[in-house]
Amino acid sequence: MTTTKNASLPVPDSGAKAPAHETVYQTLRGQILFGELAPGQAVTIQGLTEALNVGMTPVREAIRRLISDGALVFQGNRRVSVPVLRLEDLDELSYARKTIECELARRATLRITAEHIAVLTRIDDALDRAISAGDVAGYLAQNYAFHTALYQHARAPILTDLADRMWLRFGPSLRVVCGRLGTQSFPDRHKDILDALRKADPELAALAMERDVMQGMEQVSQGIAAVS
Repeated sequence: MTTTKNASLPVPDSGAKAPAHETVYQTLRGQILFGELAPGQAVTIQGLTEALNVGMTPVREAIRRLISDGALVFQGNRRVSVPVLRLEDLDELSYARKTIECELARRATLRITAEHIAVLTRIDDALDRAISAGDVAGYLAQNYAFHTALYQHARAPILTDLADRMWLRFGPSLRVVCGRLGTQSFPDRHKDILDALRKADPELAALAMERDVMQGMEQVSQGIAAVS
């Protein structure tokens, strides 16, 4: 698999051009998060510089950050790869996601407005369309967008950063399993979350988030076990 130039996550527009290493980081991060770089797939630093049409220094800096994030592992000989998740890794990730993301949902419920809930509803509508169309890339993008849009209202930057790093860890495997099983095999508990938000019930939101996280991770676990 080769890297592409259009998989980057949006970089906040500060009115100035982002440094090259930040642009490369966001591009590679998007490719990892949405599974364009598959678990276990090795890429070379030279190959990335050619694919992204940038110099060696920003690629090295981006790789250093992604290794720190746990999204890449160094294999030697100027090669890096996306980690292959083991079932025991998923057990830890499930526990961490349940703990952190439920708390983020709980805190967001106390602060979110009707206008923000409307935005989340539109994202969930787009997610439904992606599921119906069997659009794996769209499903992954909208699923991630829903969670990140919700978590920003928690006003808990440390917890939000930890949650985002966990998504980098299981995102590539989610793409593999979703591609194998299809989008309609994955549960969508977002409507339960939205209902809890409208009721301004933080505990109900945390419970709905727990069910969303655990059902999704169980699907990933079953998919990984099937090919182990």
